[in-house]
Amino acid sequence: MAKPRPPSSPLPVYDPVDRGFLDARGKLIDVAAFLDRVERHGKLLDYRVRALQGALKKLSVHKQNSARTAAVLRSFSDPTSAPARRAGSPATGAWKK
Repeated sequence: MAKPRPPSSPLPVYDPVDRGFLDARGKLIDVAAFLDRVERHGKLLDYRVRALQGALKKLSVHKQNSARTAAVLRSFSDPTSAPARRAGSPATGAWKK
C-alpha cells in the first residue's frame, strides 16, 4: 500500500529586496570609497571616472518601466556607428571621447 503524500507547501515568494539589498549596498559603498580615493588623488577628470559619474546619475531616474540597466551600459559605450580604422589599445571599460 502506498504511503499518503504530505501536503505540498507553496513556493516561497521571491522578494528582490530580501535577495539583493545587502549585495547592492556593499557595491554602492565600494563605489563611494573608489570615488573618495579618486578625488584624493586628483583624478576626477579622468574619462573613466566621468563615465562612472554619468552612469550614477542614470540610477536616480524614477520612471515607470525605466530601463536603468540599458542607460548605464550606454554611459560606458561608444556612441558612434562608424567602424574604427584599426583596433586600439586594450579595453578600458569606458568610451574615451
